[in-house]
Amino acid sequence: MKKIFYCPEESNFYSNCIENFVFRKCEDSPYIVEFGSGDGSPVINSLLRNRFDGVVHGFELNSHAWKVANSTIDEYHLNTKYIIDNSCLFASTQPEAEYLVANPPYLPAPDNDIYMPLLFGGIDGAEITNQLLSLGYDHVLLLVSSYSNPKSTIEHAKTNDYYVSNFTVAPLKFGYYSSEPKVKQHIEEMRNNDIAFYSGDYYYLAGVLFSKKTKSEVDLSKELTQILTGM
Repeated sequence: MKKIFYCPEESNFYSNCIENFVFRKCEDSPYIVEFGSGDGSPVINSLLRNRFDGVVHGFELNSHAWKVANSTIDEYHLNTKYIIDNSCLFASTQPEAEYLVANPPYLPAPDNDIYMPLLFGGIDGAEITNQLLSLGYDHVLLLVSSYSNPKSTIEHAKTNDYYVSNFTVAPLKFGYYSSEPKVKQHIEEMRNNDIAFYSGDYYYLAGVLFSKKTKSEVDLSKELTQILTGM
């Protein structure tokens, strides 16, 4: 059993989203909060490639991943730029920040008895994603999977006064965790119910920047929905 989430393609995609949608847009934000830091590599790589004067405050429940992340942070002398607590964001005092970023657990399954239970995103995969959109941050960068009831997430965002201010989409192949027979069968059942969307062995993963609504902004929700549900 793998103790730490490992998917270089997904981690690189998340890192690029952090750079393009957050680090290059929030020069005046002293803090960014991260839910589920994992081994820390996406943020660490982004910090090494970009000038960001603030602090990323991460929260990670997996103690194995937390230890690896802090070891790498020490190696690159990023201790003043990236701080990770071995705790749950939902149960912690949250630092004041405009931006929340996360590659949240989004695996759908009947229960959390799967290869890596911390990747369980609820029965439809969108439960934790939607919880993060209920915390009230001004901007929330999330990875949203096309097989994890994406329509519910976009609708939930709207009810919490968010619009889709930017997004990028990449096709990914079902991997080690999503190909577990129990998970894959559940996703297939979800597709039959029109709440999961994929084609063959591929699904779409979107990096989505949700922002609090203002009258002057263009909402890209319809375009995002069409792409994620078009497989």
